[in-house]
Amino acid sequence: MRETLRLHNMTCAACAARIEQAVAHSEGVTTAAVNYATHRLTVEFDPTLISLEQIGAVITKTGYGWDRITDVAVALDEDRKEAARQVEILKRKMIISALFALPLLYIAMHHMLPGALSLPLPDLLSPEHHPLNFALAQILLTIPIVAVGWRFYYVGFRALWLRSPNMDSLVALGTSAAILYSLYATYMLATTHDHMWAMQLYFESAGVIITLILLGKLLEARASSRTSEALKKLRELTPKTAWVITDEGGTTREVEIPVDEVNIGDLVLIRPGSTIPVDGEVIEGSSTVDESMLTGESMPIDKASGDPVYAASLNAQGRLVVRATSIGEATALAQIAKLVEEAQQSKAPIAALADVVARYFVPIVLAIALIAAIGWLLAGATFAFALTILISVLVIACPCALGLATPTAIMVGTGIGAQHGILIKGGQPLEAAASIQTIVLDKTGTITEGRPQVTDIIVCDDTATHEHSVAPASEQDFIGYAAGIERGSEHPVGYAIVRYAIAHDIALKPIDSFESITGQGIVGASGDHHILVGNATLMDNQKVTITTEYARCAEELALSGKTPMYVAIDGALAGIIAVADVVKPSSKAAIARLKDLGISVVMITGDNERTAHAIARSVGIDSVLAEVLPQDKAAAIESLQQSGRVVAMVGDGINDAPALATSDVGIAIGTGTDIAIESADIVLMQSDLMDVATAIELSKRTIRTIKQNLFWAFGYNVAGIPVAAGLLYALFRGPLLDPMIAAAAMSLSSVSVLSNALRLRRFRPYS
Repeated sequence: MRETLRLHNMTCAACAARIEQAVAHSEGVTTAAVNYATHRLTVEFDPTLISLEQIGAVITKTGYGWDRITDVAVALDEDRKEAARQVEILKRKMIISALFALPLLYIAMHHMLPGALSLPLPDLLSPEHHPLNFALAQILLTIPIVAVGWRFYYVGFRALWLRSPNMDSLVALGTSAAILYSLYATYMLATTHDHMWAMQLYFESAGVIITLILLGKLLEARASSRTSEALKKLRELTPKTAWVITDEGGTTREVEIPVDEVNIGDLVLIRPGSTIPVDGEVIEGSSTVDESMLTGESMPIDKASGDPVYAASLNAQGRLVVRATSIGEATALAQIAKLVEEAQQSKAPIAALADVVARYFVPIVLAIALIAAIGWLLAGATFAFALTILISVLVIACPCALGLATPTAIMVGTGIGAQHGILIKGGQPLEAAASIQTIVLDKTGTITEGRPQVTDIIVCDDTATHEHSVAPASEQDFIGYAAGIERGSEHPVGYAIVRYAIAHDIALKPIDSFESITGQGIVGASGDHHILVGNATLMDNQKVTITTEYARCAEELALSGKTPMYVAIDGALAGIIAVADVVKPSSKAAIARLKDLGISVVMITGDNERTAHAIARSVGIDSVLAEVLPQDKAAAIESLQQSGRVVAMVGDGINDAPALATSDVGIAIGTGTDIAIESADIVLMQSDLMDVATAIELSKRTIRTIKQNLFWAFGYNVAGIPVAAGLLYALFRGPLLDPMIAAAAMSLSSVSVLSNALRLRRFRPYS
């Protein structure tokens, strides 16, 4: 069983690591993954060994809250409201803290400011004349700051008590050390009246540190709330109401009702210019529909009776009556949103680095801080100097950015993919896609349109016309007879001829008799005319002569991957109609782009060698696996993987599902079968091969961003800790890192990581 829980009271990546570790080690739990950015726990468990309530008890025992997500849409809405509330709370706290921290800083540092910046300080607060007042004023200003930052102390010290120190523990320890020592200095000042104690107050360090961290948390909360904009927009695309056609007592009425009240089977009226509220099938009317929100394709699609329409797409023109087939969370849009949310909550393997660092980093930092402080004391430094070192190390080490480095980039990357019709099902496929070395492309429906079309027409009066040219009268009759007899056929080639005739307004001749001969073609009659449509075997059996010229034409068509069909009328050859599953317009450019990315491309098909190689040559593919049975496609993928290469499979059919699941990255064409889409890691909604290259480029960009984030987050701490510990000062009498500067830099590191992740929103597909 798999469940997603919402977590409460998490404040850093170490919190996420603690929950994940505690739940993962519980008996009956298969996997547990916590996403710090979304505060979600995705857990898979055996309900016969452990219940959801027992898992919740484990979470509670670690010191955090939880609740079960039953309605995704409601949960997302609650998350947005909670995020907005937290931003407002942090904003108020930061403002209050800043209002007290600024005068606190000014009073404490007044004597160190240059004359141009120095404002008069009342003599009553002078450290020389009234040092005790000087100290008490700072205490009074520090109290409100500590009050608004109480959460750092509650969470931090609680984590220490539970032997799982986190980032808040560093803040709590560092500022507490500063405040306690300053209180001791105030006591000594009051009892000894020694003015030197006034110079050993660190209230301003604690106050400014808390203020800066609150500012960092505020900026972090604002930036994090922006990473899920794509998901929010997807959820808000569906209209809130729908016009339903009802029949009450023989009277037809059009009633506007909330979209949640629409039932499957209801007839929904779609007016021109309105947004479609449900998935359904057109039963009346015709129009063009903009499905760019679903597929990324900017061109509107013609819709007529029998065609599917999807929720949130825009009816450009024409009145449609649609029978609802999917509503609510079952619509294609809701499923897309669900996939995007699951992807954003998943964890890429690269995220393990951040988890490991968060788990072990805090205890190590505590040890370094204590060793550094004690070392300086043993070296003869003052207690105040050692305390400064301790505070600086604790503050500079807070690796809050580590917890955001991976999930924010994944959230933005998968959201951007969804906006372009590319659904990436999680962090693992995202990372794997960036490493693809070989791509195996199914032919039918992937490289080609997947539907046979008429490509060539050759009539025996030596008039050859292109598919889109205006046909002469003799050709009209020729096609009319062929399409008329094929209308009764169930063969895809026959459908192609019929579609061609209808598309070109050619009247289908009436057919009086019809007989299908398996493996040969069709025999029929139209009035006084005897009609034959089929291959050379049929013509030979029916005593129809095929001249060398037309036999050569048919051979050339076959060599180019087309299927030639002879048409005979009254025992004489009338012409040839060639049908082929034509290559998609973007396939050749997409394959060239994949090669530019350094990826080798292989075509796999069950078609014959001749047709397969003809299609491969036309799109620039050199490696072909032809006449591969459906059950052997997965084995073909495995054989490629044995060479140690990362292999992706792109397909659309049920027969592709095993190969999609076997490959390192399965990529499904969005117009394919549900089974193929479920088996895939990435789904291309607009069924364009160019999106394969786009998905890989987006994955590479996202993983590069994650690595940059981890470098800046972790590298910053590694570089800052020795400076804060006084290493440069000890070796070269270099600079020391003031605790306030350390706090500012630590907060800015989180903001820089989030800003870097948000740069992904500028990604544009290759064109």
